[in-house]
Amino acid sequence: MSTAAALEDMALLDDTDLDLLLLIRHFELTVLDLFAHGQLSGTTHTCLGQEYIPVAMTPLLQPAFVVSNHRGHGHYLAQFRDPAGLLAEITGRAGGTCGGLGGSQHLYRDGFCSTGVQGEGVPIALGAALHLRRVRRPGLAVVYLGDGTWGQGVVYEGLNMAQLWSAPLVLLVENNGIAQSTPVGNAMAGSVAGRTAGFGVRYQEVVTTCPAAIRRQLADPVRQTRDGGGPLIVEFRTRRLGPHSKGDDTRDKAELAAISEWDWYARYRRRYPRQFDASDEVQRRRMADIVSEVLARPLATGTAS
Repeated sequence: MSTAAALEDMALLDDTDLDLLLLIRHFELTVLDLFAHGQLSGTTHTCLGQEYIPVAMTPLLQPAFVVSNHRGHGHYLAQFRDPAGLLAEITGRAGGTCGGLGGSQHLYRDGFCSTGVQGEGVPIALGAALHLRRVRRPGLAVVYLGDGTWGQGVVYEGLNMAQLWSAPLVLLVENNGIAQSTPVGNAMAGSVAGRTAGFGVRYQEVVTTCPAAIRRQLADPVRQTRDGGGPLIVEFRTRRLGPHSKGDDTRDKAELAAISEWDWYARYRRRYPRQFDASDEVQRRRMADIVSEVLARPLATGTAS
């Protein structure tokens, strides 16, 4: 399928997928707004534009131990549907996922952890994958990483061991074309596909933003990894709609306008306006209610909920 055809492969979403996509979108917009008003503890990095990836992948991968990264709110929400707990964590309020100690980047919950250290997720997930196999426990280890993380040597050490030992490991590469403010072409020689081939690891490229199409494409490769076929790398050709962190977007207006036009949110709204607008309003109101409730809580004491 060509890139143009894949981007038009936008099936009518079931209500569960659409609600979750829009929940993550409005959560991230809320986080940026709260940061602008001085109501967040520490920093934050949103996944605006990339929400469809964890929405598509989470049901396909379970059961799994998931290792996320600094841009991990969508990964967490897709797995746990817990916006109040995550928002409480980020705002340093009672009931936060990690008692207000982890903030936006460093989360832990059964079956999930995230880290702000570039590349660290690969060896963590590899260890989890080998443990699952050693104790004969069903499931996968999954790590989310970006294009910028391929500059870390530990990624290649992990890939080498994962392939040698046929680890049940899935690496989900969210290649949004820019590492903080550096275009991928200025930082990476070759390609993710080429580097993957050097280790003999199975590889899939995904260009569609449709969750149903993604699941159709990846169901069999994921099953092969689960059944002992060794690691899998999936490279998503995606776009980062928001800034790297908060207000640090160096891209010009024309590029940002093109990304907004490409964004799944705009395209689904145009194609399915009635279904989209109804769900969008529900999730907007839901997040407004969550913000009111969470910000009324006392400050966290450092004890996880």
